[in-house]
Amino acid sequence: MKIGLIIYGRLDTISGGYLYDRKLVEHLEAAGDEVAIISLPWEGYGSSLLHNFWFALAEQLRLADFDLLLQDELNHPSLFWLNQRLRQQVSYPIVSIVHHLRCSELRPSWQNWLYRQVERRYLASVDGFVFNSQTTRQVVQSLLGNLPPNVVASPAGDRFQPTITPQQIEERAQQPGPLRLLFVGNLIPRKGLHVLLEAVAGLPKSDWTLNVVGDTAVSPYTTRQIQQQIIQHGLAKNVALHGALDGAALAAKMAYSHVLAVPSSYEGFGIVYLEGMGFGLPAIAGRGGAAHEIITDGVDGFLADDVATLHQQIHALHHNRAQLSQMGLAAQKRFAAHPTWQQSMSRIRNFLHFTIKNSQSTIHNSS
Repeated sequence: MKIGLIIYGRLDTISGGYLYDRKLVEHLEAAGDEVAIISLPWEGYGSSLLHNFWFALAEQLRLADFDLLLQDELNHPSLFWLNQRLRQQVSYPIVSIVHHLRCSELRPSWQNWLYRQVERRYLASVDGFVFNSQTTRQVVQSLLGNLPPNVVASPAGDRFQPTITPQQIEERAQQPGPLRLLFVGNLIPRKGLHVLLEAVAGLPKSDWTLNVVGDTAVSPYTTRQIQQQIIQHGLAKNVALHGALDGAALAAKMAYSHVLAVPSSYEGFGIVYLEGMGFGLPAIAGRGGAAHEIITDGVDGFLADDVATLHQQIHALHHNRAQLSQMGLAAQKRFAAHPTWQQSMSRIRNFLHFTIKNSQSTIHNSS
């Protein structure tokens, strides 16, 4: 297969969505397929709308000899109108990889209403979908009604190949000292680090420590707010901001920690929860989005909507190490039962083959 993939910026950008796209490209290329990356510049939402009128982009896509064009749905403002013209000029199908919709995020309703209008038009302009969760599929279906051909292929958590044993999980839980919390996510409001800090600020400082792993440059304003919050609550000795870490360093943090806490307001899936579970870490997540597809509340992690609930959950895990151990073992079992990256990406490749064959058959029958 000769496949094009449209993304913003670089494929090695640190985020769950880019990890998913990167794993798919690696799988396709390992299977002998050819993938051409078409990178659009990161710009503001309004400026991205102008990409629809770029002659050079339209010509590049019109003249491409792809068997199929993949688009990360993140690029929807750049493509929502361009796709409508493109579908009349090319024979290859267009498939969108949908991680989560922008209009699903927490923001003023009037803003999400505007985003919803653009996203709905974009979603209606493609021939098929790759969804990362059943939740994402349901959200898109609620906007469109009937869906074109699609596949749900959930992300995996096995990129670190964790080797921790059940005995080590139990021993780690029983170690004396503070509860070692880990937050992994870019420092943006949606990830909920500010909520987590408010929750732990009310706990005795001897009860917990927090390692924060995530890019601090994505939103400098949010990073400054987090730093001010740490100073305001006198948490500097308890909280360490590490910035982005490479895979080995992040895996080491997970092996060392007791709990993964990322109370995001919305996740289309939440790869990091599953990755933490591979190390026997109970996951604390927000209720928005698809976290409930990974976490069984009270069994292998917790779902929390507010500071008070987070406070209570963290307090309970610190003072009840038997519960911490039990939930850590349950988390590891949940991880083991989940499909691997190889299995999920193979599912997508099979769907892409089907889409191409179906498109070719349609063209042949209509000619």
